[in-house]
Amino acid sequence: MQKLYDEVGSLDRRCYEELFLTEDILMEHAAEGMAAFIRSKFTKGSRICVVVGSGNNGADGIALARLLHGDYAVTLLHAKEPKSAMAQLQKKRADALGIPTTQEVPNDADIIIEAIVGTGFSGTLNETLTQLIAAMNALDAYKIACDTPTPGFFAQTTLTMGALKKSLFLDANKDAVGEIKVLDLGISRKLYEAKEAAWHLLEIDDIKLPHRKREDSHKGSYGHTAVIAGEKLGAAVLCASAALRFGSGLVSLVGFENEQTLHIPHALMYAHALPKNTTAIAVGMGLGNEFSEDELFDFLDNELPLLIDADLFHSQTICSLLERKNILLTPHPLEFVSLLRLTGLADITVEELQAKRFDYVERFCKAYPHATLLLKGANVLIGQGDVYFVNPHGSNKLAKGGSGDVLAGLVVALLAQGYTALEAALNGSLAHTLLAKNYKGADFSLTPDDLIEGIGKL
Repeated sequence: MQKLYDEVGSLDRRCYEELFLTEDILMEHAAEGMAAFIRSKFTKGSRICVVVGSGNNGADGIALARLLHGDYAVTLLHAKEPKSAMAQLQKKRADALGIPTTQEVPNDADIIIEAIVGTGFSGTLNETLTQLIAAMNALDAYKIACDTPTPGFFAQTTLTMGALKKSLFLDANKDAVGEIKVLDLGISRKLYEAKEAAWHLLEIDDIKLPHRKREDSHKGSYGHTAVIAGEKLGAAVLCASAALRFGSGLVSLVGFENEQTLHIPHALMYAHALPKNTTAIAVGMGLGNEFSEDELFDFLDNELPLLIDADLFHSQTICSLLERKNILLTPHPLEFVSLLRLTGLADITVEELQAKRFDYVERFCKAYPHATLLLKGANVLIGQGDVYFVNPHGSNKLAKGGSGDVLAGLVVALLAQGYTALEAALNGSLAHTLLAKNYKGADFSLTPDDLIEGIGKL
């Protein structure tokens, strides 16, 4: 698990003020870290174009060009003239060495290093810069972003300075950042990251699977999951099947019996009322208009851990459940926008949400501190109260109907087995992304059944 920061300027200032490490020293270490990566990956003599801006991000790029000059065929392209004091100083050093400059990105470049704007940039690019970035993207060269990709640039590797930044894990940046590597700035990363962080990045090794340690046990020892079955029974069956495979000792579908229910898997039970030994409930997947509000509350009028998904995010009924303890919500962006609107927290579009995903997750979790939120997306965001996590391990393999129902089943199975809501969200999400990662078929071919089948191989 790694720390994620809104900004690292305060971490840099601590280095200046308390550790007597100057801005110049930190920049030299950043440049040396980038140079070490390039030396380890590319042979001497490779053609490198470093495209730099006017601020300290550009200064990092100029310093890198200086370190590589002589061993590599380096050219500098000034997308903007240097303005910051460090950019001007680094340009003087580069000019003194006679590093060649160019007005256009060389078509024969082996490596493109983009260092135009850094993490503090919040404006829009002018037409000249937009065209330049398009030209960089079009080249058949290995592309590296310095600290964070300038909007529109698609890197194969992002070399970020000192610590991880939240902006690297916006959904819109998933395709832009490529592989992310953190570079030290003259002290170990552990010491640089002295400041506490509200957000953390999950790693696959953080997963805690529900392995069984006691031999003296029975099915009741591992919880009873109840899945409320609505109009689209298939969604509830996927959820229930995943819960059974992920360790829940008993799993029941709960609802009104009809022709569909005659064909449910034999391992699943069916009940008209909530079983008395239920330890966790899942509701919402495929719910439709099967139940009146009173009928629904017959199932939910208790204090059991509750997972809410899908259709219930579009119903005012959800507002009466949000103060409940041990409630866990698993919306996708459209459903979360609906939830924000129903609760009066915000009236926004999906596009507005996606641009500020971290902010709206924090806003919701602070308004409903008992609730655990799992916001689906290219990078899954999980929050409870004032503690937040990012799961970056998902892939486009999961963009298939029913994947979310399986996720709900994984999470509610952990709730049923005694995990806290936050533990269930973290570990269920990691298991879900690991299942997709382990799938060996074509990326377009993964089905919910494949996910469920893979649970046994985790």
